[in-house]
Amino acid sequence: MKKLILALLASLALPAVAADKDKIEGFYTMDAMGCLILRECTEGVVEIKTDKDIANYYKKFPMPPNLAKEFNELVTLSNQIGVRVYLAPGKYFPPGHRGVYHTVTNNFYLNNELVKRYHVLMSVMRHEGWHAAQDCMAGSIKNSMIAIIKPEEDVPRVWRDIVEKTYPSSAVPWEAEAKWAGMEENMTVNALKACATGKMWEVYPPTPLTRQWLEENGYLK
Repeated sequence: MKKLILALLASLALPAVAADKDKIEGFYTMDAMGCLILRECTEGVVEIKTDKDIANYYKKFPMPPNLAKEFNELVTLSNQIGVRVYLAPGKYFPPGHRGVYHTVTNNFYLNNELVKRYHVLMSVMRHEGWHAAQDCMAGSIKNSMIAIIKPEEDVPRVWRDIVEKTYPSSAVPWEAEAKWAGMEENMTVNALKACATGKMWEVYPPTPLTRQWLEENGYLK
């Protein structure tokens, strides 16, 4: 009886932990995504380390070797620069959002409802990984700034046209080149590799405005 009373007292003393649904205004909203990227909502969120984690998660056939190699490089290089990759329930994303990278917490999240197919997964991995490389281009992933990597005129018009129809005009320069990177094999791998080896501005000379900002803030002399 004494043990039972002590156990009951201990359980009463435990603080209540709010469920994720009680922390937000509703699922499939920007509020839910904000809760996710701030790591306040964690139910069902799984960190991904290799292509095998994806296959096991979806209980499906292994990723083709060429995609597996690129996928693993993307994750490894992201980890090396301080970025973690997570698979999260679709309820944390607004409708249509396949993934998100956050420049403050330096993690990116994949929508488990929309990246089941490997070719879609790779496109989102490359896209969000490119945003991490843009973060690196802006001095360091430890700040909250982000900068374009390629001159705007280098981005193929087809990708810019698509982005102009789906994003606010203020986001187009960053999203257009990320859209391009999402469609190109190893483009993001190469950018993350430049970041990881400390050669970002050597491999990708900053645009004039980015160079000016980097010099004014002590990143470049």
